[in-house]
Amino acid sequence: MLYWLLSQVLHTYVPAFRVFGYITTRVALSSLTALVLSLALGPWMIRKLRELAYGQHIREDGPKSHQKKSGTPTMGGILIVISIVVPTLLWADLTNEYVWIALLGLVGFGIIGFIDDYRKIAKRRNLGLTARQKVLGQVFCAMLVGFLLLLLHANQAYSTAINVPFFKKFHPDLLIEPWTNNFWTYPLAFVPFYLFIVFIMVGSSNAVNLTDGLDGLATGLMIIASGAMTALTYVSSHAEFSKYLGLARLPNSQELTIFCASMVGATIGFLWYNCHPAEVFMGDVGSLALGGGMGIVAVLIKEEVLLIFIGGVFVAEALSVILQVGSYKLRGGKRIFKMAPIHHHFEALGWPESKVIVRFWIAGLVMALFALTTLKLR
Repeated sequence: MLYWLLSQVLHTYVPAFRVFGYITTRVALSSLTALVLSLALGPWMIRKLRELAYGQHIREDGPKSHQKKSGTPTMGGILIVISIVVPTLLWADLTNEYVWIALLGLVGFGIIGFIDDYRKIAKRRNLGLTARQKVLGQVFCAMLVGFLLLLLHANQAYSTAINVPFFKKFHPDLLIEPWTNNFWTYPLAFVPFYLFIVFIMVGSSNAVNLTDGLDGLATGLMIIASGAMTALTYVSSHAEFSKYLGLARLPNSQELTIFCASMVGATIGFLWYNCHPAEVFMGDVGSLALGGGMGIVAVLIKEEVLLIFIGGVFVAEALSVILQVGSYKLRGGKRIFKMAPIHHHFEALGWPESKVIVRFWIAGLVMALFALTTLKLR
C-alpha cells in the first residue's frame, strides 16, 4: 500500500519518493516495521492473553524443570503473524502473485495452529486437533498452494524444476509428461509435484513446531533461517547474481524479500518477550505459520533442497522424534535418546536450558552459512 502510494503516485510531486521503489529500501523498512510492530504490540498481547487465561499446559512426561512454566501465556504467534502480514502489505508490490501465495501459506498454516491452540487452551480441554486432523489441514493448504503454482506455471510465471546444491546444470522437473493423451492418465503428471510440495511445506511446518520446546529456541532459529531466505530471494530475482550462481532466475521472487525481511523483524521483536525466561510462548499458531511460511518461500524460489541445510536444526529435531518413535515401536520399547525432540535429550544430560538454546542457535547459524556458500559451489 505505502509502496504504491509513495513510489507510484506521490513520486511525481516529491521526486525523492522514488527511493521507495528500490527493493533494498523496502527490505529495510519492512523489517523495521515488523520489529517495531512486534515490540509495540507485545505488552498488550501478553496482558490480553493473561486476562483470558490462555496459559501453556506443561506435559507431565516432559522435563521436570519445565513445570514452573505452566500458565505462561501462549498463542503469542498471533503477534508474529500480524507483524509479518502488515509490513508485507505495506511495503510489497501487491500486484505480485508470489506475495499473496506466501501470505496464504503463512496465514493458512497459522489458522490450523490457532484452532489447535484454541481447542487446547480456551476451551480448557487440553485436547487440540488430533494428529490426523492437523496433518489433513496442512496437506489441504499445501495442495491449494500447489494448485496456484501450477496456474502460474501455465502462464510461464513459475518453474516446476528445482535447483540442486553442488550441481549447476542439474534441474529435475517435477512435472512428468503423460504417456498418453487420455483424460484419466493426464492428472498423474502432477502427482510428483503435489507430493513434493506437500512434503516440503508440511515437513517444514511440523519441524518448526517440534523445535518450539525451549524459551526462544525456535524463534532464534527462525531469525537465522528467514535471514538466509531473504538473501536467497534477492539473488534468485537478480539477473546478474542468478546467472553468475547458476540459479533459475525468478524475477517475481523479488517481492518475496519483503515477506522474508518481515519474518526477520517480527521474530526479532517476538524474541524480546520469548527469550529465557519467556514471558510468552508462540504456540502452534506461531510455529506452524513460521514453518509453513519458510516452506512456501523455498518452494517459490526453487530452493527446496537447500532448505534442508538452512533449517538443519529443525530437520535434526524432526528426525530425532521419528527415530525415537520408530525405535520404541520396533525395538520393544527401547529408546535412542533420553527424551525427544533432541533438545530435551541434552536437558536430560544435565545441560542448562540457556546452554542448549545458544548452542542450537550456533548450529543453526553454521548450517545457514553453509547453505549460502553452496550457491557458489555449483
